[in-house]
Amino acid sequence: MNFLTSLFQTFLLLLFFMGCADKAATTQTIASTEHSGSKKMNVLFLIVDDWNSYVTKGTFPGIKTPELDRFAETAIHFQNAYCAAPVCGSSRAAVFSGLYPHTTGNYLNGSDPWRQEPLNTTETLPELFKRSGYETWGRGKLYHAKLDEGREEKNWDNRPLYAGGFGPFHPEEDQMIGKFWGYTEYMGPDEDFPDVKNVNAAIEYLNSDIDKPFFMALGLWRPHTPFVAPKRFFDLYEPEDIAAPPPGWKEGDLDDVPAEGHRLSKIWGERWDQTGGSNPSDWNKLLHGFAANTSFADWSIGRVLEALDKSEYADNTMVIFFSDNGYHMGEKDHFEKATLWEMSAYTPIMIRMPDRAHAGVVTETPINSIDFFPTLMDYCGLQQPDHNPEGLSLRPLLEDPLAEWDRPSITTYGVDIFSARSPRYRYISYPDGSEELYDHANDPYEWSNLANDPKMELIKNELKVWKPDSFEASNGGRDG
Repeated sequence: MNFLTSLFQTFLLLLFFMGCADKAATTQTIASTEHSGSKKMNVLFLIVDDWNSYVTKGTFPGIKTPELDRFAETAIHFQNAYCAAPVCGSSRAAVFSGLYPHTTGNYLNGSDPWRQEPLNTTETLPELFKRSGYETWGRGKLYHAKLDEGREEKNWDNRPLYAGGFGPFHPEEDQMIGKFWGYTEYMGPDEDFPDVKNVNAAIEYLNSDIDKPFFMALGLWRPHTPFVAPKRFFDLYEPEDIAAPPPGWKEGDLDDVPAEGHRLSKIWGERWDQTGGSNPSDWNKLLHGFAANTSFADWSIGRVLEALDKSEYADNTMVIFFSDNGYHMGEKDHFEKATLWEMSAYTPIMIRMPDRAHAGVVTETPINSIDFFPTLMDYCGLQQPDHNPEGLSLRPLLEDPLAEWDRPSITTYGVDIFSARSPRYRYISYPDGSEELYDHANDPYEWSNLANDPKMELIKNELKVWKPDSFEASNGGRDG
């Protein structure tokens, strides 16, 4: 009898403790849900314009970017990252829509993408954030294209949106070819630059009381031309330390490039012919101006990051740093972008997670800036947009930078003008069937085209399969 009584009492105690455990677990779940709801992840987009791989890959070590170097120590650095289109407007359209150029027909600058089909009715990333309960803030160079009337209100809460522009421009005596192409050590106040005004506004926003989760996009106009920057950034360099030719230039580099590649290299041919290989003095000045503009942009980046890190939002904000496209400074006898080579298709991508996970890790996995849209849907719990974004969420790589990733990064610049970049190789194909193939393990500047080597046929075939089955007809615009 005593044994049965003892057993019954033990059973009652077990029921009591199980009930307490269930209650505690329920309470913990509720608390966790409430906490996660009140701590929805913020996002800071830091967009620069025409960034060059020399800077973030360290292959032109004279260029000074101390702020970005510090940020890289806190972020995951995707060293082989690329854009969907190698020009400003089209690349940004892909980022903000999540749709590839071969889907929209938006390949070229000046195509007015957001006021014609399909992007005129495609929900943008900021619109989706707003619909999902976020406050949206934008300044500077963002879409680089006009929106339909009323659409700005759908994108941004801080209206009217101030963009600014490329100025100040070169005075006439500093112009080499027009107001965008030259070298000017600017002596006026910093506030003459739209980037400075926009950064000041970003700092003010981060110092304010923001009562909702936020998506914040700041687009810098630099280091894009004109190569005008405050004089102190030119003073960081001795001209002989930033001298032509840059590391990636090689005489005769176009000898094994198909005619279509030659055509793209001549998009800014006047600049190359007059201020490039035949004019080392001007080329040196341009490289100096490029370096100064890059350091100017770096200083701007540092100011925003410092404001974020001192704010109450620092530990709950994902920071994504990237460029719309890469930039040639003479490689392949070419200035600017608008090619499918590494220097043009490249974009730096560094992502800092709120908990600084994998801080300082560098990965060579090839990704694409079109992947931002699904990544942010994934992490921020955004609602389903009215279309299906074509990128892939980067969550597997953000949680394990060494995770397997079997997809190359693809870039297009017109119907049947296609490039695929794997961790080791870049493959390019043109409408006339001509091809290029480069082995980055042995040829980081793409000097030797291996496309006609029979031993490389398997490699080419592995990358060819990623070429889209169809390309939407171009919706207009201009080369370059």
